[in-house]
Amino acid sequence: MTIKETIKKYSQELKEVTHIPSKEVEILIMFLLEKNVIWMHLNGDFEFTKEEELKALVKKRATHFPLEYLTNRVSFYGETFIIKKNVLIPRPETEILVEKAFEKLKQIEKPKVVEIGTGSGIISIMLSKLLPELKVTAVDINDDALELAKENTKKHSVEDQISFIKSDLLKEVIGNFDMCISNPPYISNNYVLPHNVKYEPKNALFGGEVGDELLKDLIEEVTEKNIKYLYCEYGYDQRESIKNYMKKFNVKSLEFYKDYSDFDRGFLIEFNTK
Repeated sequence: MTIKETIKKYSQELKEVTHIPSKEVEILIMFLLEKNVIWMHLNGDFEFTKEEELKALVKKRATHFPLEYLTNRVSFYGETFIIKKNVLIPRPETEILVEKAFEKLKQIEKPKVVEIGTGSGIISIMLSKLLPELKVTAVDINDDALELAKENTKKHSVEDQISFIKSDLLKEVIGNFDMCISNPPYISNNYVLPHNVKYEPKNALFGGEVGDELLKDLIEEVTEKNIKYLYCEYGYDQRESIKNYMKKFNVKSLEFYKDYSDFDRGFLIEFNTK
């Protein structure tokens, strides 16, 4: 059976789990053959020799198991990162947070950033690639995430710019920082997750009974550490809650931004620091 025939055959099995079944089968074939898109398009009539391996991957994907965990790779900001089970899969919307942070940090001489909930390390790594003078302390409570982030840091050759700490928020973090940046857990504990998201780590998703409790704890700790900027993602329905909560702090500016689908996605705070 040729590669083209294989794609047609196995895409039928993924119609219920993805709107791009043929594309996903292509991705799995490229993963198995260690080939790229150009090779695939030029060699579609070649005999496919790894059908049993593909069959196993498709069967697992048909259970809504994330494609990224099957291939151990994910694209973000035009770069490829390693991703593994028990670490949150990066979303394209987080690129907006990186862009917002970059615009502010490039105005600061030798900026220092602490990232809370670094996961696979994509935010810290991309900012380090964009800002060679940047120093980052990347924090997570998940040992698997910290190990993976270190792996990605080496892959992208920014080891000299990023250090890692295991910590619950900022509790174990020492030092002065210009900015705290985070894509924290902000989903309410009783929210029913989509099938594919159920495979991702719960401690990277759920933020409390309401969902914004951990966000508010982070805001509190950032003010205690006297960090000037907090750039953060939040839930699409948490704007008013965060806006009201900020009234108790000495805030110079508070800005909200939307994602590519026009949903509320994050906030940018500048505090009046001492």
